[in-house]
This record gives sequence, structure tokens and C-alpha cells, in this order.
Amino acid sequence: MFTSQGPTLRELAVQAFSSVERGYDLLAPKFDQTPFRTPDRMLDAVEETLARHEGTFGAGLDVCCGTGAGLGMLRRLCRGRVTGVDLSEGMLAEAGLAHPEERVDLVRADARALPATLGDSYDLAVSFGAFGHFLPDERPAVFAGVHGALRPGGVFAFPIGAPIPPSRPAWWVLSGFDAVMRVRNAVWRPPFVMYYRTFPLSGVRTDLRAAGFTVETLPLDHFGRRPDGTPNWRLVLARRAA
Repeated sequence: MFTSQGPTLRELAVQAFSSVERGYDLLAPKFDQTPFRTPDRMLDAVEETLARHEGTFGAGLDVCCGTGAGLGMLRRLCRGRVTGVDLSEGMLAEAGLAHPEERVDLVRADARALPATLGDSYDLAVSFGAFGHFLPDERPAVFAGVHGALRPGGVFAFPIGAPIPPSRPAWWVLSGFDAVMRVRNAVWRPPFVMYYRTFPLSGVRTDLRAAGFTVETLPLDHFGRRPDGTPNWRLVLARRAA
């Protein structure tokens, strides 16, 4: 799972006992050598689906952009400026090295309180792999901020996986991880919020609608389907009313 250039066990332990911001500052130089980076296969699937369903866009926003894995995709999909927002200065520094292009802007900000300067100027917002860092009662603030950053008719797009049944080993691995994190956050400060099973589609859809979005989903058939015919992954398209 980790390459020889990735973080050591000690470095991961130090990160795990730091705050989210400090932890990612520490991990940033080696983040792309970990399995936590969004795979290119996922980025390509989302890009292809958006291009086929929506065409091209004006300006693009990557919420919690990390080291910039999604910024290249946005540059190809968007005719105008592209902005990456992240809480970690370390991750933004890596994104700047990966994307020195003039039309890529990087902004340090908390996704729960996106700056008003972004206000309703984007046609497409995306986010990859970051929602586990927000507790369920924090989602409305994140979604409201993205809604405010989009122009009328703008789209907020992100992938979401199908629920994993308890019959699969992955369910037990992820449940165990979440349990360990809850214990860690109960006994250690500052907290490090990262959970894998707190972002169900039903609750997400409800919160998006409450923030003012209309919501549809598209199958990401690149990742196959479950025995009942439902897709393993979907692309959520939340649209601000025109």
C-alpha cells in the first residue's frame, strides 16, 4: 500500500496524534506516495462522466484540494480560472509545485467556512476523499459554503461509494478504523477527525437539498456493479438553482 518513498510508521503515528491541519502539514511531502491520494482511475472516471453529461465549464473550484490531484482534471474541464482550497499550508505548497500554471489559484481556508471572496463565481466545484474529515453535523456548513461559491446553475460534483455489506472484510476493517478513531478522539487532544462510514448517500442527499441544491446521481460504471445491479460508485451532481 505504501511505496518505499512514502511515510514511515513513526511519521504516520505522529500525524495520527496531531490535529488534522498539523497532521497533513507533516504528511504533505510524502502524501502522493500513500494510498490516501485519490487514484487517477477515479479522477479519469469523474472527468469522463462530467464531460459527457455536462460538457465544459467556466471556472472550477476544488474543495479540500490537498496536493492537487484533482486540479489537472479541473484545468481540462474548465475554460476559466481554477482554484484549490485547503486547510493545510503544507498540502497547498505541494499543490503549487505540481501546478505552477498561472490560472491555478490556491487558497488556504477551512471548508466549513469558505471565504466570502469566493462568492458565486464558479461553475463547477469538486471534492475528492475529504468528507471523512467532517462530522455529520458539520456537513451543512460545508455544503452551504459550496452553494454560495457557485454561480446559479453551477454544479457540485463528487464520487460516493455504495454501502459495503457486513459480509465483506472491508466492512470490518473500516468499522474497526472508525472505532479506533473515536476512542483516540475521546482520550487525546487535539482531535483528528477521519471516519470512513459517516457519509451515507441518504444523509448527504438530505443535507444537499437543505443547502439549496437539486440532486441527481450518475453511475460510474468504470467500477462495475453489485450483484443487485446497482453501481459500486456513483457521481453525485448537486446543482444550484438557475
